[in-house]
Amino acid sequence: MLGIFIWRYPTQEREFRACRVVAAILDRAAVVEGKNLTIRSTSALEELKADSPNLWYVVSSGDLVSEYGSERRPALPFAFPYHGPVGSSVFDTLDQTSTFCLAVVQRDSLQLAMMVGQHQVRFGRIARNLLFRNAFSIALVALAFAVTVAIGSALAARFVSRGIERVTRRALAIDPSAPQGSISLSGVPYELKPLVEALNRAFGEIDAYIRMQRRFLGNAAHQLRTPLTLLRAKIEDVPDPALKVELVRDVRRLTSLVSAMLDLARLQNRTIEKRPIDLAEITLDVLADFSPSALDAGIELALERTDEGPLLVQGVDAAVRSALANLVGNALIHAHGARRIVATLGRGSISVDDDGAGLPDDAEHRLLEPFQTGNSAGDGAGLGLSIVREIMAAHGGELVISSVPGLGTTMSLRFPESTATAKAPQLDLQAH
Repeated sequence: MLGIFIWRYPTQEREFRACRVVAAILDRAAVVEGKNLTIRSTSALEELKADSPNLWYVVSSGDLVSEYGSERRPALPFAFPYHGPVGSSVFDTLDQTSTFCLAVVQRDSLQLAMMVGQHQVRFGRIARNLLFRNAFSIALVALAFAVTVAIGSALAARFVSRGIERVTRRALAIDPSAPQGSISLSGVPYELKPLVEALNRAFGEIDAYIRMQRRFLGNAAHQLRTPLTLLRAKIEDVPDPALKVELVRDVRRLTSLVSAMLDLARLQNRTIEKRPIDLAEITLDVLADFSPSALDAGIELALERTDEGPLLVQGVDAAVRSALANLVGNALIHAHGARRIVATLGRGSISVDDDGAGLPDDAEHRLLEPFQTGNSAGDGAGLGLSIVREIMAAHGGELVISSVPGLGTTMSLRFPESTATAKAPQLDLQAH
């Protein structure tokens, strides 16, 4: 029984839909005027007749009856005119060989009854005609739907993009060298919260690793200082003068390395206090300190300035002196073939230029990494420029290196300018 029902249900459903279609066609075609019931010709009715060669129908309103195809109409279980309830259904003819449609509609005070049989409804044609007749309305509805979807999509995209922008700004505000900050989840879209939580966990792990690395660096340097001091004292008792000089040089190099490691650890922890300092005075003192070494190497040291007025920045005097001394010392040692080194003072900047052989390609970035040195002889710890970079980062500035092979190298310290107005000394001479 279930199989029969499943098999019969689509057929019955199709017949019922066809019944409603032909009833609507006849309802639109039926005209009741006084004592006359007329079925006027319409395009839909003519199409129905063309598609249904055995079509018959009976339309009644009260005692008025209009019939088509009576010669094809079988015996029906209902008498004419029909006075039943309003509605529509499909019935079998008395001989049980076919079905027919019965539909009753209410027209104001009149009731219109329709019985139709042997109709062949082409739903594709009806749907096409419906589209043609209602093209404007359908297009208007489709346009309204498209506009609604577009506005909704734009609003959703804007909401998500604003959330991404907020998360991006908060992430960029975190210091990469000390990422102990976290991105607040307030105002973050629900879809982005898992990503933000994962970023916060990553920032926490990175910060813990950086702190551990800095503690190790500082502790190792502190632990090495005492053995080096004791070793230096024991070297004084070495009887061989040549060996003593060599050991003193090696211990001095180790001591310099340890001091550089301590300086690097302190700078990375940003444990400095800033005050207004004069770049012109610092530069003059550093060049004076290196003048004897420059004379021995046959290199000219010169001082120039491109900007008049105060040359003050916020910083630590000793740290800036150390940074500039590193640059000048590097130029004297590593600028092969250099005959002149010029320190140029500008507003908030110091540049050290040499006319040596320059650096190999991509060496500028490599030299900024710890324990990297451009000296093939192996002198130096390779921490000088790393410390300079950390000094500048602690001052809110930067170290910029540019070099052209065969034309020399320029290393610049660029500071944020101070608002102090102290007058800088006049520098109108060169250090040779």
